Amino acid sequence: MFCRYFCFFSLCLFLPTPRRCSLGRVSDLHGSDTPSLPGFENLTMGYNKYLRPYFGGEPVQIAMSLDIASISSISESDMDYTATIYLRQRWTDPRLVFHGNKSFTLDARLVELLWVPDTYIVESKRSFLHDVTVGNRLIRLFSNGTILYALRITTTVACNMDLSKYPMDTQTCRLQLESWGYDENDVIFTWLRGNDSVHGIEKLRLSQYTVERYYTLVSKSQQETGSYPRLILQFELRRNILYFILETYVPSTLLVMLSWVSFWITLDSVPARTCIGVTTVLSMTTLMIGSRSSLSKTNCFIKAIDVYLGICFSFIFGALVEYAVAHYSSSQKCAAKAPQEGPANELTKEMEEVNITNILNSSITSYKRKISFTSIEISSNNVNCSDLTMKTHEKIKYVLRNKMHRIIGYFTIQNPSNVDHYSKLLFPLFFMLVNVFYWAYYLYF
Repeated sequence: MFCRYFCFFSLCLFLPTPRRCSLGRVSDLHGSDTPSLPGFENLTMGYNKYLRPYFGGEPVQIAMSLDIASISSISESDMDYTATIYLRQRWTDPRLVFHGNKSFTLDARLVELLWVPDTYIVESKRSFLHDVTVGNRLIRLFSNGTILYALRITTTVACNMDLSKYPMDTQTCRLQLESWGYDENDVIFTWLRGNDSVHGIEKLRLSQYTVERYYTLVSKSQQETGSYPRLILQFELRRNILYFILETYVPSTLLVMLSWVSFWITLDSVPARTCIGVTTVLSMTTLMIGSRSSLSKTNCFIKAIDVYLGICFSFIFGALVEYAVAHYSSSQKCAAKAPQEGPANELTKEMEEVNITNILNSSITSYKRKISFTSIEISSNNVNCSDLTMKTHEKIKYVLRNKMHRIIGYFTIQNPSNVDHYSKLLFPLFFMLVNVFYWAYYLYF
């Protein structure tokens, strides 16, 4: 045995430079130090991995298929999703044709010796190829020169989301595959079997979403350096709203209904009604802050859930203001009914008995600044008031003052207890109408 290996290596030392020794055989390789594929003798003799198949001629047809293993996370704050995919690419290289009708699965490390497409994932933020226990790649060679190249990739891809209807939204995301350096004159991308080229996506079970539908597209990317082929997988994700109904919508609705309890409490129970109003307002504020904390980076959007929480907060705050108005009107009415006693009452009676002529005589100098007298005869004993006239702007002020008193009188609450009576009907009625318009708009428009 020792003599056999000694003679083998001695023979290699005396061979010319272009000849190389491989374990078990001696092969003649033309060109660089490229070894031949194991088991196929000189199959790769003269093969140049830096040149594509049909170099200088027709473009290479590359057919692709996808298996979606998982979509682990969909982030609204970062507007991206993370997916693990099996990417399979097929093309024909006439330089690798061999006799027979079988296919052979080769060691994945031999991919370094072959030409492979420069496919990349458009809008990918982070991607990596799995390498446990070895690099998750597959090379399968067919007798007609067709190569199957499969990869297992985990990638985080950007997805532009419209959150205006959150959490009743439907998001459309894309997975786009494109050639990096070869334009459409060099390679052509096609889906292997159209929509059937994508598998696994219909079986996905996501925490917040349901896959509505998906479809494949073939497109081109116009760049400054040329037109590049692109394959697109587009899928729609509909958010599951049940979680948000239990987490946000039901509690906020119950808080609004709790604020209506104060309508059945008498106006004299100030601590009880104030406590209910303030407690519901603070609870609603806490609920609004909590709903926005999960989407802190998307506060620029006015979302559907923000609209609903704003509506609920308005009704709760309105119930608190309603009690303030009713209580104030009740206190004003009680004050008006109270009899006036003491010096103030006596002073009022004395003022009513004062003669208007004495007032004009005693303060004629001060009244000259505000009232113009066209023909006024002042004597030591009396003043002729028949010639007293008002200026135009003072007449306008007088008319406006009367109008304002009338308007204020229309809005004056004659019976404060009726405020609670009407609120018991109006608040629930308006809240139901607003809910009908809200859900109809965000669910069907």
